[in-house]
Amino acid sequence: MPFESDLAHALDRTTDSLEPDLTPLLNDAITRGRTHQRRRRTAGILAGAAACAVLTTGGLLLPDALAGIRSAGSDMEPAALALPRSAVSGDQMIQALQQTFPGGKYSQQSGQSNNPADPSAGYVANGGFLFDDGHGPAFVGISAVRLKLPLRDGDGLTCDRTPARPKGDTCTLTELPPSPTLPGGALVLSERNAADRTPGSAQRWTLTLTLKSTGAQLQLTQWNSEGGGTTPETPKPTRPAPPLPEGQAVSTLTGPTWTPILNAVG
Repeated sequence: MPFESDLAHALDRTTDSLEPDLTPLLNDAITRGRTHQRRRRTAGILAGAAACAVLTTGGLLLPDALAGIRSAGSDMEPAALALPRSAVSGDQMIQALQQTFPGGKYSQQSGQSNNPADPSAGYVANGGFLFDDGHGPAFVGISAVRLKLPLRDGDGLTCDRTPARPKGDTCTLTELPPSPTLPGGALVLSERNAADRTPGSAQRWTLTLTLKSTGAQLQLTQWNSEGGGTTPETPKPTRPAPPLPEGQAVSTLTGPTWTPILNAVG
């Protein structure tokens, strides 16, 4: 399952700039992590094995490394994480995600709670599952974190990167004005990435919503494949598009379903 540790969250943007396809390496890393202890989460799907060795001890992420990791081949520093203000359970994340993707079948469900009482773990809450709405199964997942203020360039805050994005990958950044549910406004980063450079391979759509006033952040990832890119084989698409279009995704993440979680995190 791709939602197993904070490591892949820290490396999600990192591995967008790495070639070739790293899915076989991630599969091994996740397997090793499972044998130790399930802790914390990932919003990302692909991770680099070399970074795993640097950032983990016995399969567990070191919080200080999470806050300070830099993107490979990039001048951009990811934003540091802050402990959530109150706990969010894995069950809460799964239930909210089911409300985000109603009217389908759910399988392979996995969730992880955060733990604000323990500064050595629990920065991230997550939930994910395989969703089938009758148009083809898709792996979907979401994470909730709090970034340290003031916000700076990093996860979900800019489309700029070095080296440039591979051909075919896209990124747009928009700003939402302040509102009763979005005090101070929000940034919305929308990305589309190929699983690898093989023609016809699966795609992932990542939508990152960050509240400017609190640093609370949701990152929603949708794949048009069953495995989310975690199998050794090249992921094969099961549908042409993600289950939730971008406009609907933004409306849902800024609506009543996710407001309690954003408030708890930030």
